[in-house]
Amino acid sequence: MVGGLSGFGMELGFLVEEYAGSKGRIPPIKRRLKKSLYIATIEKGHNLVNSLIETGQISNLGLVVVDELHMLGEGSRGAILEMTLAKILYSSKTTQIIGMSATLNNVGDLQQFLKAEYYTSNFRPVELKEYIKIQDSIYEVDSKAENGFAFSRLLDFKYSSSLQNTDPDHLIALVTEVIPKYSCLVFCPTKKNCENVAEMICKYLNRDYKKLKEKEKQDLIKDLTNICNGKLCPILRRTIPFGIAYHHSGLTSDERKQIEEAYSLGTLCLLTCTSTLAAGVNLPARRVILRAPYVATDFLKKNQYKQMVGRAGRAGIDKAGESILIVQEKDKELVQNLVHSPLESCYSSLHLEFNKGIRSLLLSLVGLKMATKPEEVYQFMCGTLFSIQQQLLPKEKSLWDVTVEVLQWLKQSGLLKERANGHSDQNGQHNLEITPLGQATYKGSVDLAYCNTLYKDLKKGLEGLILESCLHLLYLTMPYDMISQCIPNWMIYLKQYSCLSPGEQQVAALVGVPESFITKKASGQVIKKDVDSSTVCRLYLSLVLHALLKENNIWDVAEKFNLSRGFIQTLLNSTASFSSSVLHFCEELSEFWVYKALLTELTKRLTYCVKAELIPLMEVAGVLEARAKQLYNSGYKTLAHLANANPEVLVKSIEHLSRGQARRIVSSAKMCLAEKAEALQEEVEELLRIPTDIPPNHASL
Repeated sequence: MVGGLSGFGMELGFLVEEYAGSKGRIPPIKRRLKKSLYIATIEKGHNLVNSLIETGQISNLGLVVVDELHMLGEGSRGAILEMTLAKILYSSKTTQIIGMSATLNNVGDLQQFLKAEYYTSNFRPVELKEYIKIQDSIYEVDSKAENGFAFSRLLDFKYSSSLQNTDPDHLIALVTEVIPKYSCLVFCPTKKNCENVAEMICKYLNRDYKKLKEKEKQDLIKDLTNICNGKLCPILRRTIPFGIAYHHSGLTSDERKQIEEAYSLGTLCLLTCTSTLAAGVNLPARRVILRAPYVATDFLKKNQYKQMVGRAGRAGIDKAGESILIVQEKDKELVQNLVHSPLESCYSSLHLEFNKGIRSLLLSLVGLKMATKPEEVYQFMCGTLFSIQQQLLPKEKSLWDVTVEVLQWLKQSGLLKERANGHSDQNGQHNLEITPLGQATYKGSVDLAYCNTLYKDLKKGLEGLILESCLHLLYLTMPYDMISQCIPNWMIYLKQYSCLSPGEQQVAALVGVPESFITKKASGQVIKKDVDSSTVCRLYLSLVLHALLKENNIWDVAEKFNLSRGFIQTLLNSTASFSSSVLHFCEELSEFWVYKALLTELTKRLTYCVKAELIPLMEVAGVLEARAKQLYNSGYKTLAHLANANPEVLVKSIEHLSRGQARRIVSSAKMCLAEKAEALQEEVEELLRIPTDIPPNHASL
């Protein structure tokens, strides 16, 4: 999105600033000459709104566009989105909010919450026809037909008995009706199933498929091998010559980007993918096939189904789009209910996980001084989606009861307190004040479940911080919510521990994982005194990132720890983001002053995880490590070099770079350079500005 809009920004004179992961200045630079367009994730958008309220700039926010508005009902991210919108509505009368979604049901609740007008349209650039397949029969989804399905046709494909056993769902028949002339997406329930289906289809395809766009496919294989330091997944090596690849979170960002580009250009005609592609990437197809009505082991929800089938139909390319859901006889009734049921309603997520969202919201309200009395907090709560949907409340409790209960919990947890002078208002209500720990928690956007643990860990770290390498800092910034995804391999744990220097081994002892424990675990011995499992997992994951920062080779690290490349990249991105949060947490607590400089540098290393000379190029939207290396080796060594590049020359200099990509890269580089120049100019003007409280005859430069 940043790359796509930078071109408009350069032409029309506005700045495009990215707020994602650890990127984005909080508070943002106050622009006087140019307006800024912030492209933000939900979490960073919330931080941005908090900082605008705190610095009195919220009224300068002209327009907020929320894509996929139905995410309001999706767990903790939905709660953060609701907090953000509620704060904007409460604190600014001039900001316009536009929400967009293709999968919303209870629009009335959202209209009331956002005080909004409602516009809807059934227009679709390319008509979509929905089908289901049971055995070798295909039925069109038709609400007027008996049982909701109208018979369409029988599959016309001759299967041998061995092929029937290998492909009982007739996937090969379904995809070969479309590819290679048109594109096709096959959604699979799991990552492993994606890989298996891609291989199975290639095994039975005609060899003639290999002859189509042969050079482009070989170039893609070469590109993927280059970005992976000479290595390539053997499955991709076998499937790409047929124009087929898998796409899921087990791939690195660079690999996914290359595969997406190749699919968009027609080099690849078929992707086997997981449901995440439906919501996150704009890769439409002539035909979308749903391998099963499941995501992992969970039956599809209507919203998920609509997101997936909505990929069918390429505007400007195809005249039609169709989806086929493969159904087993046992699931027929469930699928009938699925395709004909209304979309799921969108419900507030603030109350989930023991009022986790409400706790976080009320803490920040007091921290931002938007509300300092229980009555004021309650007034704010009356403007949330949660208040409109009061059926979500326990029967015996009112919204006021929940508000008071959460404020009490925040006081007991040491995050809020009543004002020291003890004065109360005429209703006997005490003013509320945020504690230093509460301030650090909300400023760092730290999960309230972990704030006390983080404080204790950082405090303990000060007793003996080991800076021989970054291992100790990595442990302190390891996200607590990644622990649940970690099952240590004890032999690997011992081997990697043995490779550490004596100083690094001391880190393990300091955090509470002695060598004897790892040795006994690796040898299968019974341990009488166990070690805290979360500490063990955090150290193990820290060893993964420690190896990655040393080697800058995700393939080698994945092999060493027997983990997927995609998991390691997710771990890296999550730790970079949490490191940024811990940095803001420490900035609010003077006792942690020593961490500020250390975490600033660590966050930068985690964000880019490349050699220092490539970092300026990777600040450009759409430039990942592989592309940065290509640009650097071709002489584009700085942001200024790239901003002044001719896209036509860039296409000739960089292998497999399309004109569109070249234009976007140059536009993004220009935008990045303009943003930096603007920031420096603002700084100069700020330094030269005469304070208003100094008499004119005393002002001097």
